[in-house]
Amino acid sequence: MDRVAPSTMNEPLKYGERLIEEGQLITFPNPRVGRKYDIRVTVPEFTCKCPFSGYPDFATIEIHYCPDESVVELKAIKLYINSFRDRYISHEEAVNLILDDFVAACNPLEVTIKGDFNPRGNVHTVIEVSHKK
Repeated sequence: MDRVAPSTMNEPLKYGERLIEEGQLITFPNPRVGRKYDIRVTVPEFTCKCPFSGYPDFATIEIHYCPDESVVELKAIKLYINSFRDRYISHEEAVNLILDDFVAACNPLEVTIKGDFNPRGNVHTVIEVSHKK
């Protein structure tokens, strides 16, 4: 039996796909500048594609940061993280790129990004990167 994928050519993007495609890390003013406090965000549905095999990779991304003048809006984080789903990118590069973009967006006092990738081929990978002013 032949399988035929549904045609998606020339179909407009769904509203969620448009939001993901346009996704940026949007910030707002920190309501407590001068007070040191921590923000922890967990995104358990990160996906990207292996740049060598094309197989999907799945991970939980954890963001732990101490804001300075700006805080990153949560919906923006969700959309930004979802923008990786069709990218061919290594685990190491994905986590480092998230850190670079996060620092560029909000310039926190300190931040740690952790990517806990699901095992594939009996190999479990955890990548953790940090930045501090």
